Amino acid sequence: MADADIADPPPQIVRRLREVCLSLPDAYEEPAWVGTRWRVRGRTFAHVLDIELGHPAAYAWVVGADRPMTVLSFRATDEEMNALLAVGPPFFRGRWGRDVMILVLGDHTDWTEVAELLTESYCVLAPKKLVAQVRQPGGEDGQSSERPARQ
Repeated sequence: MADADIADPPPQIVRRLREVCLSLPDAYEEPAWVGTRWRVRGRTFAHVLDIELGHPAAYAWVVGADRPMTVLSFRATDEEMNALLAVGPPFFRGRWGRDVMILVLGDHTDWTEVAELLTESYCVLAPKKLVAQVRQPGGEDGQSSERPARQ
């Protein structure tokens, strides 16, 4: 199966993610090699895709996919990554990039937490000038109530 043959993620999931991602300064959406991604200044801070029949292999291997599933990759600070890895599934560490996390999306998904994770992912990659314009979920402008913005 070629990656191009994989179905797009469910539209309702893409809509929920789009609402959060496109609310961030200078963020934009584009088709990825598979699925949909959101970027700031040419850097991907969120990528949603479906895993089917073991493809894409890099994602399927990381999450141990034995069935079709929708996953979201995002960036995290070292502190956030350690906290998410301590939780375990549905969180996994990507095997590419030192700060890539993967979340398996499903009925269990806490969409408030996803909004916070996406906002923080954006802040990991965005220039400080744009980060300063961000109102993070539960916090003040430019900073989270629980985690620091990019320094």
